[in-house]
Amino acid sequence: MTTTLCKTCITAAIVAAAFPAAVAAQAGRYPVRPIRMVVPLPPAGSTDIVARIVAQKYSDAFGKSVIIDNRPGAGTALGSELVARAAPDGYTLLFASASLATNVPLYPKLPFNPLRDFAPIGTVGQSFYVLIVQPSLGVTSVQELINLAKAKPKYIQYASAGQGTITHMAVELFMMNAQIKMQDVPFKGGAPALIAFLGNQMPVIFSPIAESLPHLRAGAKVRPIGVTAAKRVPDLPDVPTFAESGVPDSVVMSRSGLLAPAGTPQDIVNQLNTELNRLLQQKDVIDRLNSYGLVPVGGTAAELGDYLKSEIARWTKVVKAVGIKVE
Repeated sequence: MTTTLCKTCITAAIVAAAFPAAVAAQAGRYPVRPIRMVVPLPPAGSTDIVARIVAQKYSDAFGKSVIIDNRPGAGTALGSELVARAAPDGYTLLFASASLATNVPLYPKLPFNPLRDFAPIGTVGQSFYVLIVQPSLGVTSVQELINLAKAKPKYIQYASAGQGTITHMAVELFMMNAQIKMQDVPFKGGAPALIAFLGNQMPVIFSPIAESLPHLRAGAKVRPIGVTAAKRVPDLPDVPTFAESGVPDSVVMSRSGLLAPAGTPQDIVNQLNTELNRLLQQKDVIDRLNSYGLVPVGGTAAELGDYLKSEIARWTKVVKAVGIKVE
């Protein structure tokens, strides 16, 4: 009897000891339900398209749906704040664009702090911008555009995606470095600005390569004259950089990145980062991103955090120097 009882006790003790571990393991599994990926921009733009590529790959890898939730508004601040205030459990993620950094100096009362309120996961891809002109403007190079702008200050109009957007900021940086003035004509987004330009309603545009490349490949009768990359981009090998055109310090890139609310468990961040780097190495993903003029980046969560810090510092200087104000 005593021996049997001891054996029973031992068995019960083993089960009892194992039970909390099993519960902990079950609780530690991720994900166990669908994930919401917030895109703080309207559907169908380049950022939204890339987010959907990433979301589908995450869904395939995790066996749980990753649902895109478009929350445009307030210069992407609306969707970004939603994620910053969400539970830090890995089930609400932010697919961010360059505006996460540029909004900081533009909106002093921003309801969140990108460096404090988010846990970076990883960088998805990057793209640069291309300066395109209408042939009717009569310029064939960046330097000729600069000469015309100096001869006729504020005579040249350019289409932007709206005040305070990265395209607007890129032009302001270019004008500051070239010491010229052109007239901003803001549209409600990059797509309407590009449509107006391609319709010959505007003479100049700074456009993301990802958005303008399909039209340039299709033979649009417009003239690309400069790119904001540090070296020529493979998709536009005949278009010189701004540095080659005599305007240094005009490198502007747009990086998309994935972030979670601050306080998200590190093991979840690591899991999301590992899977992100894995999917960015898949040929079909690389080909699809390249087709939109994007280069996969990947890397560590810390590298995305460092990028955000440097971009916030850089655009803060530009905003103060130029005196940009968003109405």
